[in-house]
Amino acid sequence: MIMNLILIVATELDTILNKTVACFFLLLFWCLQYFLYLCNNKTRPTQNMMTNTPSLDIVEFVETQILPRYAAFDKAHNLQHAQKVIGSSLKLARQLGADIDMAYVIAAYHDLGLEGPRAVHHLTSGKILIQDARLKKWFSAEQLKMMKEAVEDHRASASRAPRSIYGKIVAEADRDISPETVIRRTIQYGLSNYPELDKEGHWQRFMQHMDEKYSTNGYIRLWLPGSENERQLNELRALIDKPDEMRPHFDRIFDEQTITFAQVNE
Repeated sequence: MIMNLILIVATELDTILNKTVACFFLLLFWCLQYFLYLCNNKTRPTQNMMTNTPSLDIVEFVETQILPRYAAFDKAHNLQHAQKVIGSSLKLARQLGADIDMAYVIAAYHDLGLEGPRAVHHLTSGKILIQDARLKKWFSAEQLKMMKEAVEDHRASASRAPRSIYGKIVAEADRDISPETVIRRTIQYGLSNYPELDKEGHWQRFMQHMDEKYSTNGYIRLWLPGSENERQLNELRALIDKPDEMRPHFDRIFDEQTITFAQVNE
């Protein structure tokens, strides 16, 4: 309505005033038109970009359909672990400017492959994600491919760097390398999967795992330099290098977990 009025006024002025004034109104008309065009066609921020949190419908889907599946896994990979990886992934995604929804879903799916063989669980997790047609509601085919690759790349034993920032995010988030947490999770895994071992047998298995994965020559890799994980890994390596200092930590946590496992199995 306003645009039409300005155009009519400008046209009439052309007959009663000089052409300079008429040109001014015509220029104003086209500037306003262009401004309205920009307003109507600019990219609007999505909810997760504005609030820096995952979309509510995605959160509802993940919490009701995906996270409950972690209840079937061992204590080192249970719901608490999945929630920790999600929280760390979101923190890193915010710091790095990555897509919050993508980082959230990648973290939620990263260990679902433990429903099958552990050795290839990262590959199985990627297949579960890419084959879940429900995710097409929120993500493009290109995004889903990148998310699948990120899940595949999260495993600590991977010899190459993750293929995208999302792989680096979930890989870093999955590595809670605080000595207390690593020691506890390793003992929990041993008690769940090697019940035939006595305490000394668990100690030997524990130290072998520490050396193979976390020592200076271990296979674990960190992909975000200067992270908190890097500092904690150095602390853990100092303990690995001195078994006499590691042993008291092992004994305390092993005794705690033995009591917990006994209570659960009563």
